[in-house]
Amino acid sequence: MPTFVQDPPWIARIEQMERRSNELGELMNKPEVAASGALIVKFAKEHGALEKILRPFRDYRSVTQQVEESHAIVSDPAGDADLKQLAEAELPELEARRESLLNQLKEKLVTGDEAAISSIILEVRAGTGGDEAALFAGELLNMYSSYAARKGFKTELMSMSDSELGGIKEAIINITGEEVYLHYRFEAGGHRVQRVPKTEAQGRIHTSAATVAVLPEPEEVEIDIDWEKDVIEHVSRAGGPGGQNVNKVSSAIKLEHIATGITVSMRDEKSQHKNRAKARRVLMSRVYEHFQSQQRAKIESARRSMVGSGDRSDRIRTYNYPQNRVTDHRVGKDVFDIPGVLAGKLDDFIAELADRELQLRLEALV
Repeated sequence: MPTFVQDPPWIARIEQMERRSNELGELMNKPEVAASGALIVKFAKEHGALEKILRPFRDYRSVTQQVEESHAIVSDPAGDADLKQLAEAELPELEARRESLLNQLKEKLVTGDEAAISSIILEVRAGTGGDEAALFAGELLNMYSSYAARKGFKTELMSMSDSELGGIKEAIINITGEEVYLHYRFEAGGHRVQRVPKTEAQGRIHTSAATVAVLPEPEEVEIDIDWEKDVIEHVSRAGGPGGQNVNKVSSAIKLEHIATGITVSMRDEKSQHKNRAKARRVLMSRVYEHFQSQQRAKIESARRSMVGSGDRSDRIRTYNYPQNRVTDHRVGKDVFDIPGVLAGKLDDFIAELADRELQLRLEALV
């Protein structure tokens, strides 16, 4: 029978996943694996992740088969006329369903791991520009908190260092919710603001900057840190305003990951235990991101050469107050609504960036 529809080349990647899913099913049925709680958890998690794309893939194959059969009936010169008419009438709906499933599969194929991330650590830091940069960093923090509220995500302020004029030198927040990383992944990078600062008497426009980091918060099973052997812990007293010692006991915590040199300090809580717990969460995210970025660097060098390094120091967005314009330099998109954007209206940017990333990743698969 002739073939009337062709699968796109990247479908072969999903077929590989299907073979791996079948292999995992066989492994989990083995007595030695069933006896190992750790292995069962590991394999079940991988199997569950694969099923998220394999379920719509099975639907796609079923609908594709129906499209094939309908085309065969319509093109059969010796076929029954009534049956041909019925098959021809069904084809548009079947083909639309197939196209919809293909789009679902494309998105799931390139965002599968990221879609599973339901907790992130978002860090905002003032860059060049002094107090004005700190004020801008505070506005970015509010923007991301407002966007979280719009999407029904939960936020937790983990650490914040205030500036004198009401801005922030740096802040770390935890944001949780379904597919939260997909919503924030494009915010990492350099953000630039152009405006007349409140402290500027001559009315001159200044340019200031802030940087944003977006780190997936890994589950403990995804990253193995021995807190006794892999990390050096420094304990000190948390200082208050004017150098006062607000705690009579040592409560400030600084953690240093020996292998990478990554450090995290936490002093916001009066409880040493709470500071340690928060510091560990941030350290795990930073170490996880460190190793993930090393892996990405190996497999995405070609893509990075086309679209830029993606380094956090890169300028990704400019907020131009005189023109009421926000420009995302990665897609060349302008939105003339600074108040709206800073109130958390980020969906237009995120949608275009997601489409761009989808196409780039699909090209890399072929």
